[in-house]
Amino acid sequence: MAELDHIAVAAATLGEGAAWVERALGVPLQDGGKHPTMGTHNRLLGLGPGLYLEVIAVDPGARPPPRARWFRLDEFAGPPRLTNWIVRTGGLEAALALAPPGAGEPMAFARGDYRWRMAVPADGRLPYDDAFPALIEWEGTQHPSDRLTDRGCRLARLEVTHPDAASLRAALPLQDARVTVTAGPPSLRAVIATPAGERELA
Repeated sequence: MAELDHIAVAAATLGEGAAWVERALGVPLQDGGKHPTMGTHNRLLGLGPGLYLEVIAVDPGARPPPRARWFRLDEFAGPPRLTNWIVRTGGLEAALALAPPGAGEPMAFARGDYRWRMAVPADGRLPYDDAFPALIEWEGTQHPSDRLTDRGCRLARLEVTHPDAASLRAALPLQDARVTVTAGPPSLRAVIATPAGERELA
């Protein structure tokens, strides 16, 4: 079974990305941590049980990895924006066997007492111009959302747009009423219900 795990906002710097999300949603983010394997770091916001928002950026204090960073962060430029979504699966290899070519190869990661495996493409670029979700499998029972303060934010909708919407929709590993796929230029847009009303990230 596959489920929506988190959505990712990329930024040139972590501070810039966190400030952008906090202004947009009106709630503070929490410290996440560092990913030494990828040379990145993040800040987080809980979106309810089993789901969270991640702001991620290159960690300037980390050693550059010997490969492309995930989410094409090596190429990132411009203002912060929603760039990726991540789907949780109970069997990464099985999910990859059904995924379109280029969905990545399994890599093992750790941050504190969290352990997970994630499919990462060699060039960091996911299928369908990054409109296809990254695939993740958490090990054990620990999940970041369990330790995040509930700020009263929930994902209302995730709108995925791509010129080949029908093919992308058929390739998706999950069915979630909050996720819609429509035809148009490649883009992601999240509608977040906050204590002050619905807000958008795109």
